[in-house]
Amino acid sequence: MALTRRGILIGVLAGSGLALGYVVRPRRFPLPLQPAPGEFAFDAWIKIGKDGVVSVAVPQVEMGQGVTTLIPQVVAHELGADWRQVAVETVPVSPIYANLALAARWAPLWMPLAPSLAENPHGMLARRWAEDRAFNATADGMSIAAYEAPARAAAASARAMLMKAAAARWGVDWQDCEARDGFVVHKGAPQTRHLPFGALAEEAAAHAPPSTPPLRADAMAEKQERNSAGAPPRYPRLDQLSKVDGSWTFAGDVRLPGMLHAAIRHAPLGADASLFAMREDAAKGTKGFVRVVKGEGWVAAVAQDWWTAETALARMAPRFKVTGPIDSNAVDAALDEAMRTGKAHRIYAAGDMALIEGGLPLQLRYEVSPAVHATIETASATARLEHGRLELWIGTQAPEATRESAARAVGLSIADVVLYPMPLGGSFDRRLEFAHAAQVAILAKELGQPVQLTWSRGEEMRAGLPRTPVVAVMAARPDAEGGVAGWRARIAAPPAALQFGRRLFGQDSPEQAVAAVAGKADPLALEGAVPPYAIPAVAVDHVPARIALPVGRLRGNAHSYTAFFNESFIDELAHKAGREPLSYRIAMLGKDPRLVECLQRAAGLGQWGGGGDNSGQGIACHVIGEGRIAVVASARRDENGVRVDRLSAVSDIGRIINLDIARQQVEGGLVFGLGLVLGCSMRYEEGRPLTERLGELALPVLADCPTIEVDFVPSDADPADPGELGVAAVAPAVANALYSATGVRFRRLPLFDEEI
Repeated sequence: MALTRRGILIGVLAGSGLALGYVVRPRRFPLPLQPAPGEFAFDAWIKIGKDGVVSVAVPQVEMGQGVTTLIPQVVAHELGADWRQVAVETVPVSPIYANLALAARWAPLWMPLAPSLAENPHGMLARRWAEDRAFNATADGMSIAAYEAPARAAAASARAMLMKAAAARWGVDWQDCEARDGFVVHKGAPQTRHLPFGALAEEAAAHAPPSTPPLRADAMAEKQERNSAGAPPRYPRLDQLSKVDGSWTFAGDVRLPGMLHAAIRHAPLGADASLFAMREDAAKGTKGFVRVVKGEGWVAAVAQDWWTAETALARMAPRFKVTGPIDSNAVDAALDEAMRTGKAHRIYAAGDMALIEGGLPLQLRYEVSPAVHATIETASATARLEHGRLELWIGTQAPEATRESAARAVGLSIADVVLYPMPLGGSFDRRLEFAHAAQVAILAKELGQPVQLTWSRGEEMRAGLPRTPVVAVMAARPDAEGGVAGWRARIAAPPAALQFGRRLFGQDSPEQAVAAVAGKADPLALEGAVPPYAIPAVAVDHVPARIALPVGRLRGNAHSYTAFFNESFIDELAHKAGREPLSYRIAMLGKDPRLVECLQRAAGLGQWGGGGDNSGQGIACHVIGEGRIAVVASARRDENGVRVDRLSAVSDIGRIINLDIARQQVEGGLVFGLGLVLGCSMRYEEGRPLTERLGELALPVLADCPTIEVDFVPSDADPADPGELGVAAVAPAVANALYSATGVRFRRLPLFDEEI
């Protein structure tokens, strides 16, 4: 039978669970943002009350990145609202809020047979898949890319409807009116007239929205020159005060009538885990203790309060039997074997491959250890199962997958699960995993009462999946002037992104996901490995290492190690050629003037002196999507170990919606990345982590944090997310600074693994 493009497409759709006719059927979805008495809905994004309060829907989880301010700020600007009257409302999972940008980006994970068919976020295939899955996930800094346009269009339409309502009262053309500061204004003889939004809301809601939203000429943008030093921000964060006074409610703050509390113990990481022994009698007589619940690979104690439940578990001392428990020495050996003999998959090639074949003049090995998230808030969730309906209070980055996991655990339809989205106290992609949702659902079913499950810090470490370990051999062929003629990266790592995709979209267990994707190439696990420089020949090879350790996502993801490989290696090439590291980089960046400007500005901000003469200065740059950053680090080694004194960063993230939040995100990324430089690593023996406390992770405390300077390049380009840029660039900048200070190259993360 002859193959046709149409036949292949139909096969791909069928293989991805998509039916023929899928892209043409009409869609109608109920309004998820229901107005209260005295409120009126404008599209699915905005409600305006008679009191003038403008409530804005935010379908993404707030985890410190400021999304509950950024989307309302876009709406306020486009609508002409007074920021003091803007409120935020987190909304339930709905196809209306499908994250099309992230769905297209993650097409290789949900449509692995032909991801290129769904890589366009404006294409029908990505839209239909995301709507069918109610895909509202928060990740990869895609919130503005996904939601600025629809929120802005809704605000423009609502503004037109408000102006039409005011114009009808005044008997004027609505296009002669304008909306600003929460009022509709008409300037005409004999006087200027104005009406507040609240007085017009009911009449405005009765008007039909315009067929084409009348967008303002300029999208929301804050310029640095408008924000003088010490001046209060024009758009302060909407969550700021509640976080300061403690009224912001997280998952662990939920309280329900008759609620019980649960603590948990997980089996060690490995295959076929089961409970082996437990002294249940040891918990009898513990005041407030209720009972034990056993699950697959875990056991929980339930009591009137969490501390009693945790105490009861400690007394019962559960022990588990595991086949092939994870051991870090075995993981290291598997990575070494993959690097030496594993089959490489070329995921990127450009230029004359003859220049990078065989043994190249310079070949250097770099290593990255597994790293943990170190979230302040451990996993917590509350469940109530009554009359065949499960209610779930949980902070999650993947709400629909979380609902599905909980439903499967207790044998319900996903339609019978109601998820109340809670904010997160920092996630760093940890809450893209949702095992605790299934656990708390089982507990609620077993107990017949509302139950709140909270993992201890030790259990967060034991059951959390670390960032993948990686080994890279970077090779280069210099040209006659000391530049780079050929560049080859051979990177051994498990297919970490594909593992994650199996857990998220296939509801696989961690062990099932490891087995399902073993040996497969994974370009998403090597994002950022292609250097930004103009090099005649470049090749990037992935060796999918077969390690037993299940791995997950972490802030910065692949960029947190590919930037370390690239920028450490380029620095070594510069010094080997006897060239100054800044000018060496700039000479190869003729096609990226935006990154050149970041480097030049960072050099000025950090008082770059060339990185020589034991100055303790290092420089690095990186690109993530359309975002760019350059960092100058000043570091030294003293009797107390490594000390980073100063970080100077300049970033180009396009049009900046909120300058204060952008600066917070870059600063936070730099400090988070510094944690990966100095600590956060994890070793395993017999399936258990050797570190179970935050204090043992060598995290930088406030006294360790350097002076941080952050500046931005003015730009009118589309907004890029600033949250992960600092994470990626700080490690090589510090490593290069330490070389300048000590003359010793550090090629392993975290740096203390080098026995400084």
